[in-house]
Amino acid sequence: MVALTVPTLVAAAISGAIAMAIFESRKLSDLGLHWNGNAGHNFLAGLAAGVIGAGALIFPSILFGFAHFETATGAGPTVRGAIFTMALLFCGAAGEEIVFRGFPLQALMRGYGNWVSILVVGVLFGVMHQFNPGATTLSNINTAGFGILFGIALFRSHDLWLPIGLHFGWNATLPFLGSPLSGFTIRVTEYQLVWKAGVLWSGGSYGPEASLLASLVLLLLGWVVWKMPVRKDRAWLLDSVDSEPV
Repeated sequence: MVALTVPTLVAAAISGAIAMAIFESRKLSDLGLHWNGNAGHNFLAGLAAGVIGAGALIFPSILFGFAHFETATGAGPTVRGAIFTMALLFCGAAGEEIVFRGFPLQALMRGYGNWVSILVVGVLFGVMHQFNPGATTLSNINTAGFGILFGIALFRSHDLWLPIGLHFGWNATLPFLGSPLSGFTIRVTEYQLVWKAGVLWSGGSYGPEASLLASLVLLLLGWVVWKMPVRKDRAWLLDSVDSEPV
């Protein structure tokens, strides 16, 4: 997990900082990473939406008998290990958001318009996850949908904290509920989620993100992100004087 998350964040920060310095003579934080009251509000709002969305994916399935919890085999995780895992998941979410919704998406939005750019980068986000263990056509489609969702979050907030919070909230909740995350099994509790439903509803080894249930939850999250109270901040590429209105 360290190899999958920390280098991504470091590489994203370095490449974003270099791109901003070369092309805009600005700092990395001008991509929408300034920490202030608006950023804190947006991060917590995104975090809450991600947690609720992941819960909406799992708990109805348990309620209607499509899945249940079982005690996992092997040594149980520790509190220290769980905290460390959450820190790594935050690094992974932040790194991916800076990579995809940082300079590349914001530069495209300034030059080519919001919706086309959000769609293109969202699809690219899905394509890049096709190499994850157990990936399927439906998991790629759903992941592209999440990429579009995170792009809409950026569009609404003009900062990266809303999509980072949304991304982290989702990624942190699924392992706590004993579910695989994007093809990876990450143990943070002594329980695991066991499905009785078929692959179309459980997502198979990739996890429920490769299921039709995730497709439905994506629609719900899209509505939530569009309607939720957001404090609009300032990202240089989207709000500078030179930016073209769309």
